[in-house]
Amino acid sequence: MQWSTLFKKEMLENWRNKKWIWVPLVIILIAIIDPISNYYLPQIIESVGGMPEGASIDLPEFTPADVVMMSLGQLSSLGVLVIVLISMGIIAGERKSGVSELILVKPVSYQNYITAKWAALLVLVWGSLFLGMLASWYYTNILFGHLSLLAFLQIVFFYGLWLTLVVTVSIFYNTLFKTPGLVAFLTIITIMLMSIITQIFGHLLTWSPVHLSSYIHEMLITGSISSDLVATGLVTIVITIILLAASVFTLKNKELGN
Repeated sequence: MQWSTLFKKEMLENWRNKKWIWVPLVIILIAIIDPISNYYLPQIIESVGGMPEGASIDLPEFTPADVVMMSLGQLSSLGVLVIVLISMGIIAGERKSGVSELILVKPVSYQNYITAKWAALLVLVWGSLFLGMLASWYYTNILFGHLSLLAFLQIVFFYGLWLTLVVTVSIFYNTLFKTPGLVAFLTIITIMLMSIITQIFGHLLTWSPVHLSSYIHEMLITGSISSDLVATGLVTIVITIILLAASVFTLKNKELGN
């Protein structure tokens, strides 16, 4: 009952803050901008005066898999930034203002407090991801060719694991620091370091969560889910659980210490 009450409170707050309106709209825009702009690029160039005399532009033939990966590429940069911005103060802001102390002074467990916020944020993120990729899938099928519904659902599931990890990293830093800006900075730096380390030691870190996008692309090309994709997904889930448990432990120790 306690967890359910906290979860409903977070969901209601997200609605009152209009996050359930603007976050999905932003994610949809990010997801469809590349498919639409690449398809209509010749018309766009022509409308602004065309190419200089003697110049030509050769556009590649994009497959549905290529187009979907464009959307994921945008979500991996701009989409992740949006998620970091909406999550950077979810706990840090309340700790800074003293609201968390008022809540936790009651018989509210730290586990329920953190996991309710985490789950409500995930509902928002996964819902926005679903709508964004649904829009991308729709335009991909209309403009570039057929992509099956099953492939679309698999993309949402596996890429959703990556965004879940991003949310959890942000939650973890929320329990360490009271400054939302610092939380956002450290979350982005952590994601960048993960990407750099994976690129350098890619031959060793074959199941790094950073590889999820590349394995998704491979899945779209081959039409089957590879063992590497499954293993990477499981590793991502394990890291997420560890970070979530560490978040509860960290906040509990900090609040009790204060």
